[in-house]
Amino acid sequence: MTEPTPGVDSVGTDPRTAELRDRLAAVRRRIAEATRDAGRGDEPRLIVVSKFHPAADVVRLASLGVADLGENRDQEAGAKAAELSNLDLRWHFIGQLQSNKAKSVVKYAHSVQSVDRVQLVAALAKAIERRQSETGRPDLECFIQVSLQDDGGEHRGGAAPADVGLLADSIAAAAGLRLAGVMAVAPLGVPPEAAFDKLAAISEELRRSHPGAGAISAGMSQDLEAAVRFGATHLRIGSDILGSRPPVG
Repeated sequence: MTEPTPGVDSVGTDPRTAELRDRLAAVRRRIAEATRDAGRGDEPRLIVVSKFHPAADVVRLASLGVADLGENRDQEAGAKAAELSNLDLRWHFIGQLQSNKAKSVVKYAHSVQSVDRVQLVAALAKAIERRQSETGRPDLECFIQVSLQDDGGEHRGGAAPADVGLLADSIAAAAGLRLAGVMAVAPLGVPPEAAFDKLAAISEELRRSHPGAGAISAGMSQDLEAAVRFGATHLRIGSDILGSRPPVG
């Protein structure tokens, strides 16, 4: 009988791939169960947040059927996207974005989920116009990041709900940008249900003036079930799939 190769499991998978396969399967089961419990027929899109993890893990995830990756630092995201350009991946930028990084981000991003001010819309519009003239790339999906933080507690970024309409009109008017919907992070230290309920109401209001902007990006490892219950169409899951941040150095 042939002995298994050291470092490879019984189905020919290296230990890290096997770990990711099992973690990914567990998260997909949670999503499926949450979708059923919410009485929905449409499962949200899973975006695996790969920040701080090496490109080799993204290759493993791609082999397991993952197509959507989230990153929150332009330098890291751009490097990974360039290294893995042979793979059919969609990169979603989910971190706070400086306007001077717009030219870089449009080189690889399928979406920017953290649009929170008119100045950033203008920078992205200028960058995408030039990029499309050079490469013919598709329009850039834009999500408006909304702050759900009440007074007190740690601020997690985003535009005030009262500013969503102005931002939406700015994105919709810009050639090369497509208004996808809204994104938010539930405030720390409180149950997420109230925050996601608020986000759902903001999304409903947005759709009255922009019917095509129905996407809701909400929910992470610790609160995906609540996000699904309140209509999330995109989930951003990192640690429950990739594990803790790898040690530096």
